[in-house]
Amino acid sequence: MEGGNVTTVSEFVLWGISEDPEQQKLLFGLFLFMYTVTLVGNLSLIFLIRIYPKIHTPMYFFLSHLSFLDSCYSSVTAPKMLEDLLSENKVISWSGCMTQLGLFIVLATAELYLLASMAYDRYVAICKPLLYPVLMSSRACTSFVVACYTAGIINSLTVTSSISQLSFCRANTVKSFFCDIRPLLALSCSDTQISNILVFAFGAFIQMSSLLVIVVSYIFIITAIMRIRLAEGKRKAFSTCASHMATVSLFYGTLIFIYLRPTSNSAPNQDQVVSIFYTMVIPMMNPIIYSLRNQEVKQALKKILYKIL
Repeated sequence: MEGGNVTTVSEFVLWGISEDPEQQKLLFGLFLFMYTVTLVGNLSLIFLIRIYPKIHTPMYFFLSHLSFLDSCYSSVTAPKMLEDLLSENKVISWSGCMTQLGLFIVLATAELYLLASMAYDRYVAICKPLLYPVLMSSRACTSFVVACYTAGIINSLTVTSSISQLSFCRANTVKSFFCDIRPLLALSCSDTQISNILVFAFGAFIQMSSLLVIVVSYIFIITAIMRIRLAEGKRKAFSTCASHMATVSLFYGTLIFIYLRPTSNSAPNQDQVVSIFYTMVIPMMNPIIYSLRNQEVKQALKKILYKIL
């Protein structure tokens, strides 16, 4: 008890996606299928990259980590969401909620900077091909990946510790299907001004800095491609970047829409749809995008299937 009339919350109730039992069954089947495709697609891509020597290059090294992040990213939210679709008791403990939030922030931040690293890799490959073995050495690639995860951990510790210190009183229904930042801030009964500032400042810096690297890289890439005289050369150069550009557009677009707009413009139902898109749809689509758009991945897949069959 705090002050004699306020009860501290020890667990949260997740709002979920639907209250209609029939609709919940349909959604469970749909999301279970999507989650299965996500895991199978991303883990298969990691396996393919590891066992096929011809694609042991920096671009595929980053792609294997992107697939790993997508698998973990989806696994942070999907199992609990699937469980809640079949259960009337959509409860998550306070510690479980903070853990889910922390892991989500780590993985989302790491993925943003990994996408920036992949853009830089394409810039070096197209604009500075002679320096590529030096600038994108095995040691350099490992350093990029370690920096991505480090940034994620720092962001997660800062934001999660700030939110965990807030007071949550009698109202404990989180208006989302997982412990997301905005719904938790809206639920707190204490002053959230500092937490809101931290979330916005860190979110804006991380998203804008990583996006700046991507935009600048692609400005140089497009400029270099336009100087290529042969149409076939231009087509090949653009094809190596098309998959990455599609992933960047989807991921950054949804995150900016959710986290970098004023709280007053937030609509729970609208946020739910967008949250489903970047936690379920995008991780499922990434391996499909890279498999369909990338000739080397398709050739490697054909050879592996040929050996198996």
